[in-house]
Amino acid sequence: MGLGIGSEMALDSMIIEPATTELLDDVLAIEQACFSAPWTRKMLAAELSGNQFAHFLIAKCPDPVSGSLVIAGYFCFWIVFEEVRLMNLAVLARFRRQGVAARLVGMALRTGLERGASRAMLEVRASNQEALTLYHRLGFRQTASRTRYYVNPDEDAVLMEMSPLQLGPWCEPPQQEPRQPDNTTVIHERM
Repeated sequence: MGLGIGSEMALDSMIIEPATTELLDDVLAIEQACFSAPWTRKMLAAELSGNQFAHFLIAKCPDPVSGSLVIAGYFCFWIVFEEVRLMNLAVLARFRRQGVAARLVGMALRTGLERGASRAMLEVRASNQEALTLYHRLGFRQTASRTRYYVNPDEDAVLMEMSPLQLGPWCEPPQQEPRQPDNTTVIHERM
């Protein structure tokens, strides 16, 4: 299944790991760069440390200029009983169309299945064609819309669902390699 992935650079060396409160400044910078109505520092901090249902992942990729690992994107999702709620997914512009978002969503779906979830839900701006295309390719289907759900600018939300949860190639577990320190998972593209 093609995901519209442009470069293999990010997939070959991408690291997905849980976010920590120490990374709040980095996550906030990505949030502000990616959204017209970004979550505040207080909102992000509450999700990182104060919400029992929240899970936060970051994706690290080599910077095209320096080669050092940088945080390319993050994903906040909730697992509430049988449901995975996709809350906020953000990838810096220079790392888009490289599979970062698909891998973050894939890890969330896999985590949801491991914890007994059977479906996933999300809302996305109606004008966000890039995200809508990604979610369709991952197996989500549109179920409804919410008029003027978003502000700045006012815009409708498209509601999407995956039920039952399904794992595609973007959800494959990493190849068997020694675990990295501090609960890090290294994701490799399979040939």
